[in-house]
Amino acid sequence: MKAIQLKAFGGPEQMYIGSYEKPVPGPNEILVKVAATALNRADTLQRMGKYPPPKGESEIMGLEMAGTVAACGPQVTRWRAGDQVCGLLGGGGYAEYATIPEGMALPWPQGFDAVQAAAVPEVFLTAFQALRWLARLQEGERVLVHAGASGVGTAAIQLARAMKAEVLATASAGKHDLCHTLGADVAIDYKTEDFAERVAAHTDGQGVDVIVDFIGGPYFQGNLKALALEGRLVMLAFLGGVKPGELNLVPILRKRLQIIGSTLRARDLDYKTRLSQDLMRFAWPLFEKGVIQPVVDRVYDWSQVADAHRYMESNQSRGKIVLKVE
Repeated sequence: MKAIQLKAFGGPEQMYIGSYEKPVPGPNEILVKVAATALNRADTLQRMGKYPPPKGESEIMGLEMAGTVAACGPQVTRWRAGDQVCGLLGGGGYAEYATIPEGMALPWPQGFDAVQAAAVPEVFLTAFQALRWLARLQEGERVLVHAGASGVGTAAIQLARAMKAEVLATASAGKHDLCHTLGADVAIDYKTEDFAERVAAHTDGQGVDVIVDFIGGPYFQGNLKALALEGRLVMLAFLGGVKPGELNLVPILRKRLQIIGSTLRARDLDYKTRLSQDLMRFAWPLFEKGVIQPVVDRVYDWSQVADAHRYMESNQSRGKIVLKVE
């Protein structure tokens, strides 16, 4: 088969399409002919040698895919050849074929094509895990989503809204329209505004119950300030760095805050399977009714993967960047 590989760790120019050994499904796995995959920040980090795949996972980039079942392992009972599936991968999505455990494979939501289906797994599973499994977001609570126009941000805004929470989001001014369209009640320009002050003004000083953060160090003190009594901060990445600068930890005790860190890629199979099935039960009816939707910014042929990575790294994207695998 063909797959996107690396000449060496480094810039986008290091990627190329070449021959690679076709994976063989295990007893409880299915082999999928990949039609589309999507970019994630983890891919750019892996390309640079900063985020190696977990032990046992494919060294090919790509954390999600959509395609057609080509073959099934001998113990597979849920799927058969020809079924259209999408799902989260530990790696291997940038290829013509990928394997996935049968319990982690999900049907395409009714009416979706391969591009839409490929844009669902990673961002919606990450956002759903943060909001429902980790933060235990409740109806009527307030949530602040940082990087609201990112892939995970667009998913988190919609899911939080579907959970009947009040949603605030940070994004550059040019992306506020998207955040509002997806359901954000308040959009904050992180370039010109202090998000903690905006939160305080909007909530009459009470703060938000949940924050979903990908930025890390530079936002940590502001997050503590913006959280309400017994608020929960879910940290998913450190795109802004790991050093918070001057730090006052008093709010953690005074407001009885919870700080939760999580990565999804390294979770065990049982966890990811249960999460995938729980997301499907919650979100698939909403996808099929048009209540929520994946936000796709651009679609590239996989031969243009270097351009796709450059676009992601320019921070201009609004939602997902998808590769068609042809």
